[in-house]
Amino acid sequence: MQIKRLFDFPYHQLEKYPRADALVTKKSGIWEKTSTQSFVDQARAVSRGLMHLGIKKNDKVALISSVNRTEWNIMDIGIMQAGAQDVPIYPTISKEEYAYVLNHSESKMVFVSDQEVYDKVVSIMADVPSLTAVYSFDDIAGCASWEEVKKAGASMELDAALDAMMDSIDEDDLATLIYTSGTTGKPKGVMLSHKNIASNAINSETRLPIIHGTSTALSFLPICHIYERMLHYLYIYTGCGIYFAESLETISDNLKEVKPEVMSAVPRLLEKVYDKIIAKGTDLEGVKKKLFFWAVELGLQWEPYGKNGWWYETQLKLARKLIFSKWQEALGGNLKAIASGSAALQPRLARVFNAAGVPVMEGYGLTETSPVISVNDMRNGGFKIGTVGKMLPETDVQIAEDGEIIINGPQRMLGYYKDEEKTKEAIDENGYFHTGDIGEIDAEGFLKITDRKKEIFKTSGGKYVAPQLIENTMKQSRFIEQIMVIGEGEKMPAAFIQPNFEFLGDWAKRKNIAYNNFDELIANEQVINRFQREVDEYNQKFGKWERVKRFELTSEVWSIEEGHLTPTMKLKRRVIKERYKDLYNKIYNEKI
Repeated sequence: MQIKRLFDFPYHQLEKYPRADALVTKKSGIWEKTSTQSFVDQARAVSRGLMHLGIKKNDKVALISSVNRTEWNIMDIGIMQAGAQDVPIYPTISKEEYAYVLNHSESKMVFVSDQEVYDKVVSIMADVPSLTAVYSFDDIAGCASWEEVKKAGASMELDAALDAMMDSIDEDDLATLIYTSGTTGKPKGVMLSHKNIASNAINSETRLPIIHGTSTALSFLPICHIYERMLHYLYIYTGCGIYFAESLETISDNLKEVKPEVMSAVPRLLEKVYDKIIAKGTDLEGVKKKLFFWAVELGLQWEPYGKNGWWYETQLKLARKLIFSKWQEALGGNLKAIASGSAALQPRLARVFNAAGVPVMEGYGLTETSPVISVNDMRNGGFKIGTVGKMLPETDVQIAEDGEIIINGPQRMLGYYKDEEKTKEAIDENGYFHTGDIGEIDAEGFLKITDRKKEIFKTSGGKYVAPQLIENTMKQSRFIEQIMVIGEGEKMPAAFIQPNFEFLGDWAKRKNIAYNNFDELIANEQVINRFQREVDEYNQKFGKWERVKRFELTSEVWSIEEGHLTPTMKLKRRVIKERYKDLYNKIYNEKI
């Protein structure tokens, strides 16, 4: 069958690769499997139920879940088949943002995962006049269960009406509204059509080494983000079983249980995995420790396609056998690809993981591009460290005169919901979406991102500084969890640094540094001097005008909940600058 709409994917799987474990969620310690047939049947029951309960074509239905789970996917297909559009919402955003998104989208119903999310929704319900009902996946006292919607659609009376509704939906019709977290201002509702996302899933499939009908995927990045959601359609399309990780804390156990061939990740997760592996290596002694760090050093020099020559490859073979095989086992022992996105991946991580036989493939995209624009792929010479790979099929990327990456293709969004002005700002008269990222395409067709257009700033001396480049380099330090480079209009760049308190705590213990809280820890002279050494070392990679001349440590852990970061872990620069105004003044008002 030809896939035109997003709800065509499960029917395609049913026809080509029916699975007993199409969707699998762990409940009370047991992996509960939902077959492809059951997936389709339950989605149809949801569609009929929604129609019975009064959901009409083009109504909006919100989905808010703390973790990825089978119910979300069934609801997603069920909502779209009924002619409505779903509005996925990040569970971690504030109540005020819940109210804004629900009001702006005029959502009629909302489906929540658990008590915590339910309480947040109930607290703002009175402020959302369009909202008529709340349903929950978990059993919650006083809240209707999502099972009631399926029961309302249990009768086949509406089946013909459902088929007619599905037939009336075109690939260019709106499928979903995804509100971007935005580092400034109110979230924007990105309108994505069935074609936008379906084409992206089908074209992205060409870059993942999946064996159709037999592979298994582990899913843990939030499905309310278009990246993980698009991958779900890709997994369904290729007949992959989708297993949902329980949480970030259990991911290592889940990897060993599921043994997936494919998963997605963000660089921060890979950094944490790497740091934990290095910490374990540091605890080794004697020959074992020497062998471990010999393998790591070897891995950090890795180049694809045997470019380092036969002697390097011979050593690598030995390192994989003695050391890296344990890394592979820790990640399930079966991974053929980790698709990394959402932020820049440090080249050292790409090198060391690929050297270890854990293929990490970096890609690039935005919510507005459904999301993938380009991605690395080890096959057919499609991999290059320090780049985000080659463009997907049907994707037209140009570099504008000012260096901005602009893109057109079937994945380009329809526009911003209820905002013609911002749509016109983002999409030019030739149909190209302006990404706001600065980049270049090399002679071999690989795309490289160099910075965010809006984030490049000028010092008072007229020199341009690209903060992301400096931040991503400095974050290679195990001492640094987060860093924000500042200095627009000032005489030199400086930075706010949030230490990696777990690593710093271990270091302080070894150095016999006593402290009662993080404030005391970051005020310690030995700690400050250690961070100065880190900053000095990484500064060597930059021109004199770009170097971080001063820094201040923060005792707060930067988080989504506290407003430092967007739900996709990007820095909210204005918020951070405002929050640490006193540190900013300390840096720039003291004599240098």
